Amino acid sequence: MAEAPAAPHRTTGSTLLHPLSALLGIPLDQINFVACQLFALLAAFWFRIYLGPSHASSAVRHAFATLFGIYFAVFCFGWYSIHLFVLVMMNYGIMNTASIPNIHRYSFVVAMGYLTLCHISRIYIFHYGILTTDFSGPLMIITQKITTLACQLHDGIGRQAEELTAEQNRLAVKTRPSLLEYLSYLLNFMSIIAGPCSNYKDYIAFIEGRHVHMKLLEVNWKQKGYDRLPDPSPTGAVMYKLCITLVSLVLFLTLTKNFPMAYIVDNEFLDKTPFLSRLGYLYVVTQAAKPKYYFAWTLADAVNNAAGYGFSGVDERGAFRWDLLSNLNIWNIETATSFKMYIENWNIQTAAWLKRVCYDRAPWYPTALTFILSALWHGIYPGYYFTFLTGILITLAARAIRSNCRHYFLSSVPLKIAYDVATWVVTQLAVCYTVAPFVMLAVEPTVKFYKSMYFHMHILSILVLLVLPIRPQARSIRKPQNEAIQNSVKSKDK
Repeated sequence: MAEAPAAPHRTTGSTLLHPLSALLGIPLDQINFVACQLFALLAAFWFRIYLGPSHASSAVRHAFATLFGIYFAVFCFGWYSIHLFVLVMMNYGIMNTASIPNIHRYSFVVAMGYLTLCHISRIYIFHYGILTTDFSGPLMIITQKITTLACQLHDGIGRQAEELTAEQNRLAVKTRPSLLEYLSYLLNFMSIIAGPCSNYKDYIAFIEGRHVHMKLLEVNWKQKGYDRLPDPSPTGAVMYKLCITLVSLVLFLTLTKNFPMAYIVDNEFLDKTPFLSRLGYLYVVTQAAKPKYYFAWTLADAVNNAAGYGFSGVDERGAFRWDLLSNLNIWNIETATSFKMYIENWNIQTAAWLKRVCYDRAPWYPTALTFILSALWHGIYPGYYFTFLTGILITLAARAIRSNCRHYFLSSVPLKIAYDVATWVVTQLAVCYTVAPFVMLAVEPTVKFYKSMYFHMHILSILVLLVLPIRPQARSIRKPQNEAIQNSVKSKDK
């Protein structure tokens, strides 16, 4: 009798939890990932309570966050974690030696270049047999942070305040960070495994104990009957997010495994299933693929919140918000009535990174360049490029339809409801159609899938762009801050 394959327990990191992996029948790399994140959650609570800004200096907090982050990386990825440390130190050299006018360019080229080389090695070394949680995930997050810091450092030192947008001015970094601050920002235990990327100034404010205080000062608490600033606790937000994490885990272990994406290109399925039924099944398998993302991103958000990081202020009802680092809004995703709304609520921090380092800085074709950068950042699997190039086409078509047609449906409630229902159905199916290659990765199943769908979304999008006039989109967010202020003053003078 042949031996059972050892692949389910393969890992590049520690084998300490191999017995648990064998008992549960879950790949060891996934067990290590979850174990590190759960340990990080406990460490985050301890960090907030015993190493809070009132109990420990910033240097101690930086050192603790960095050392634990390095340990988690080595535990999960073994010697492959050296890629993280090499990239971090290479860019630290660039940050301290490059001229300020070029610092963001050099950092971007080196970080994205190194990440791309690692992506290439995944295909040629592992040949699509890559582990589900390998070192490239943390490397992608570190690349985001390196390029974010470089751009914000360039804004803070190399550009005049009047050249910046309001957001760029707020996030601009005025001095180069120390080695400890730099390592802590990139390698801290709260985000080393699953992110998310955050802004350097927000992270430093958190370590120094100014993070929550700054947000609270935006509210007039005396009008609300407070004698002093409140002390928001993240415990409620963490518990809520852990509940979402648990539900997502259950769905992943049941729904995801029973509805594989590969079935939509199975020959027997294609031969026997009519087109509309295939569309319905496409929606089901796409829904089944989401829980692993909901699980990983929500747990990562909870870890940061448990440490006291992620406070975003107070909402209209006066409730404290802990969504500064949230990577998704599940309700808005599942009820999205436009492609744009869906994208804005999925992988939020990556979308913010793309906007800050590419869209807001691209001299031309910002939408196309942003989608291309997103594909390159994700990797070099052909499926990613099918997804993001299709996404460009559908985004432009959706924008044309919305700008030309939506106002006709706002005159009455029944018309608005009918419009919302129709756009919800189209949006959800368009997303499923777009992301299927992202999951399938390779060219052959992707082309087979699109042939089975008769390329209908591609054809419809092209027809829309040929028939409907494209109205130029206002990009006021890219105006320099002084121009926006001047326009505001002029309007008031009138």
